Amino acid sequence: MTENIKKDRATYKDMASSTQEDWSIISGYAREFNQNLSYRILDHLRLLKDDHGGFSVDRLEHSLQTATRAYKDNRDDEYVICALMHDIGDMLGSHNHAEIGAAILKPFVSEKNHWMLNHHGIFQGYYFFDHLGLDKNMRDQFKGHDYFEYTAQFCHLYDQCAFDPNYESMSLDDFEPMVHRVLSKPKNSIYKH
Repeated sequence: MTENIKKDRATYKDMASSTQEDWSIISGYAREFNQNLSYRILDHLRLLKDDHGGFSVDRLEHSLQTATRAYKDNRDDEYVICALMHDIGDMLGSHNHAEIGAAILKPFVSEKNHWMLNHHGIFQGYYFFDHLGLDKNMRDQFKGHDYFEYTAQFCHLYDQCAFDPNYESMSLDDFEPMVHRVLSKPKNSIYKH
């Protein structure tokens, strides 16, 4: 049995001594692992359930409300998944959540949607930063940027209003096929598909 396991694993001790055969084994596993990314993302989104962080709805419900509003507004799949995942970094990157979600989706979304995700935290601050002693107009540093209005619109229409405990959101299961589609093939990655 040990012999079979060894045949199915790379045998190098450091990358400098690795071989093409080692990387052929690793690549096979990587392809399978990468095909399951959408399932891991869905599992992570489920972790946001029951984490209210002081808000009137939990983080999963906020994400579902944001995505449902975008979906009902006939936004395309990529945009809706950006809306669904915009706060996925809340738990692991509480000081830079916007950048976490943007980094996860970068290989799968347009430059415009990536920029929106990456900067939505600052743009969302327009609605509450003054209550924290911060500059609510912090987003103005980006005035004139091609995606300024696009990001401001995302926050205004979908994000800042998605804390309504009486809103009827679509379920995460409703979005699952869309998650699988959007995350099925990277558009921008150094790694081959």
